[in-house]
Amino acid sequence: MKLTHAAAAFVASLSFAALSSQAFADGDAAAGKNLFNQCRACHQIGADAQNSVGPVLNGIVDRKAGTYPGYNYSDANKNSGFTWDEATLTDYIKDPRAKVPGTKMVFPGIKQPERVANIIAYLKTIKADGSGAE
Repeated sequence: MKLTHAAAAFVASLSFAALSSQAFADGDAAAGKNLFNQCRACHQIGADAQNSVGPVLNGIVDRKAGTYPGYNYSDANKNSGFTWDEATLTDYIKDPRAKVPGTKMVFPGIKQPERVANIIAYLKTIKADGSGAE
């Protein structure tokens, strides 16, 4: 009988872990909007966004790296061959220089996976024309 309860508890914990990791992977766009404030030092979003220290991030998710018009990207970024899908963005946000050696981005990265997932969830809401950034 004890084994049955222990097995049930184990299965329940696995189910909870699976649900938690799924929610974690999806991120929270509202939390990401607040976290994005640290990105605003170098990046703009929205209908009137301009390139700054970093390129405009409107429509960044699924955009080919090094292609936003008018931004002077590093050769490392332009030649990376990356498309900014969620997995690539996750790695880049965690440690930009490890993901793209030679990048101009001096940001040390965000190490907390939940924060990275939240920022990406928010960026997914921003369309190429800047809508969604309100």
